[in-house]
Amino acid sequence: MQSLSDVLQRSTAILLAHAVHLHFSPEIVRTGDISVTGDGFYCDFDLPRPIRPDDLEKIDNQMRRFIQDDLPLQAAQVDGQQVEEMLVALGETLLCERLPSKQSVDVVDVCSHGPFVTLSEGDHVESAGQIAAFRLLTTGAVYWKGDAKSLSLQRIHGFASASVDDLNGHLAYLEESKRRDHRKLGPELDLFLFLDEAPGMPVYLPGGLIIRTQLEQFERDLQRAAGYQEVRTPLMMNRRLWEESGHWEHYRDNMYFIDVEDGAPVATEESDGVGGGGGGGARYALKPMNCPGHMLIYKRRPHSWRDLPVRLSEHGQVHRHELSGALHGLLRVRTFTQDDAHLFVRPDQIESEINSVIRLIDQVYKVFGFTVEVELSTRPADSMGSDAEWTQAETSLANVLKALDLAYRINPGDGAFYGPKIDFHIRDALGRRWQCATIQLDFQMPEKFDLEYIGENNERLRPVVIHRAIFGSVDRFLGILTEHYAGVFPLWLAPEQVRVLPVASAFVSYAKAVVAALTTHGLRASVDARDEKLGYKIRDASVHKVPYVVVVGAAEAANWTVSVRSRAGRLQENMPLHDLIARAEAQVASRL
Repeated sequence: MQSLSDVLQRSTAILLAHAVHLHFSPEIVRTGDISVTGDGFYCDFDLPRPIRPDDLEKIDNQMRRFIQDDLPLQAAQVDGQQVEEMLVALGETLLCERLPSKQSVDVVDVCSHGPFVTLSEGDHVESAGQIAAFRLLTTGAVYWKGDAKSLSLQRIHGFASASVDDLNGHLAYLEESKRRDHRKLGPELDLFLFLDEAPGMPVYLPGGLIIRTQLEQFERDLQRAAGYQEVRTPLMMNRRLWEESGHWEHYRDNMYFIDVEDGAPVATEESDGVGGGGGGGARYALKPMNCPGHMLIYKRRPHSWRDLPVRLSEHGQVHRHELSGALHGLLRVRTFTQDDAHLFVRPDQIESEINSVIRLIDQVYKVFGFTVEVELSTRPADSMGSDAEWTQAETSLANVLKALDLAYRINPGDGAFYGPKIDFHIRDALGRRWQCATIQLDFQMPEKFDLEYIGENNERLRPVVIHRAIFGSVDRFLGILTEHYAGVFPLWLAPEQVRVLPVASAFVSYAKAVVAALTTHGLRASVDARDEKLGYKIRDASVHKVPYVVVVGAAEAANWTVSVRSRAGRLQENMPLHDLIARAEAQVASRL
C-alpha cells in the first residue's frame, strides 16, 4: 500500500502532463518522464521552446479546472504491445523508451484522465477533485536520462498535499531548505565552489579546506586509538587489478580510463571499453574505490593468526563517472574523498569487529547530534560467491545488530556485489534522511586476491574483509553538515573562530597582539583592520558566521581584556583575554 502523499503526487503529475499537452498542443509535446520524488513530483517534456512564467500560470489554471471538473483517474493494465502501438500513434517516442522489456512483462500500467492516457505505475486518487492543494514550483532544463549528449527537456516540478495547511508547511520547509543550500552557502562563506571547467569536481577554498581537515583529523585520532593504520594508495592503477577485483565486470561503466605507454599517456582513438590502448600501451583506471589497493598492501607479506585483525584506513581520492544531469553540488560529484577502511579478520573475529565499528560510528555521529536509522542490505541479483557464504555473512551482520539491540529494517537485494552491508542513515536539522556510514562483509575479494594467514596449526587460511566507511564521502558529508548547521559551524569546525575588531587604527597593534595570543593556543583568529565603521565590521563578521567577535579599544588595551560579542552580535561581555582563550579551548576540546 502506497502512502497518501505518493498517491497525491502521482495523480497531480498526471494532471500536469495533461495540462501541458493541452497548452502546447498534443501534436508537438513529447513526454519524457512522470515521476514522484521525496519532495513532490515532476514531469519532463520535449517542447518547441522553454517554458515561460506565463506558460506556467496557464498550465496551473488548467490543472485547477481539471480539479473543479472532477473527472476520474482510471488506472489499468494493458497489453504491452497495444501500449507501444498507442504511444507510437501519439508521437510519444520517449515514453516508448520507458517501456519495460517485452521479455520481462506482458502488461503495462497506464492511467487515463479524460481523453489523456500515459504511463503511470502505482495508485492514484479516484478523481481529480480529491486533490486538495498543489503548487507548481520550478521549471528548468534537464537532459534526457541525465546524459549531456542527449536531448534537452523542460522539467516542471511541483508538490501536492492533502490540505492547504500542509502545502503551506511544505512551502516554508522549501524556503528553509533554500536558505541552507550548501551550493549557495559554500561560495558565500568562501568554503568551496564549482567551475564549469571541472563539472562535478569541487574546488576547496581555504575555509572549506580547514573544515575538511578538521573532520579528517577527528576521524584519524579516533581510528588511531582503535588500532587502525593509515595508508595511501595510487590514484591510478592497471586494468588488470580491476579485473582481478571484480570491479571491471561490475563497475567499469562508472570508471575513468587512460592509456599509458612507458609510463606516459598516449593519444588513442576512443576506446570501446574493452580493449587496451594503442601502440602497445596499457589501460589504467582512476580508482573508483580504495579496496583493491588495500588488498595488495595486506598481501605484501605473510600474516599469522596472531596478527589479525589488520585494520587499514585511508582518506582516498576516488573518481566515479556520473551523468552531468545527476550532479548536485557536493552531494553528487565525480571525484571525492572516501574515508575507507578495510579490516582483515579471522572468521571468529567478524562479529566483535563489526561491533567495534558500529560503536565507532555511534561515537562520531553523536558529536554532530545526528539520530541514526539502520538498514541491513542483502544479496543483490548481480553478485559473486556461494549461497553458503552469503548466508553466513548476512547472519553475522544481523547477529551484531541484535546483540546491540539496534532496530533495523531489511533492504532486500541492495547489498554490494561482493557481500551484504549495514547502512546507517542520519537525519539532519530539517529531518532529511542521508545514507552515510556503511559496513560491508566480504568473502569474495580475499578469494580473488588469494589472501592468506597462517593458522594456529600452521595451516593456510583465508581471512574475511570488513569494508567500512563512517563519513562515506568526506565531501558529501561536508555538504550535509553545511546545510545541517545552515553554515553556523560549531567552534571546533569554524574556519575562522575569532575575529578581532579594533575600534580605531590606534588599537590595531593591540588587536594583533590578541590574535597572536589566540593563535599560540591553536585558535584560528584574524584582525579586521579595515578603515570601516565598527558597525559595518560587526555585521560582516555576523554574515560570515564567525563564532567569536572581539572588540578592542582603549579600556581593553589598558587592561589586557577583550569585549566579546555573541555570534549574532546582540550580547557583549567584557573579560580577561586568558578567560576567552580558556573558554574557546574548552569548546574545541569538547567539539562544541
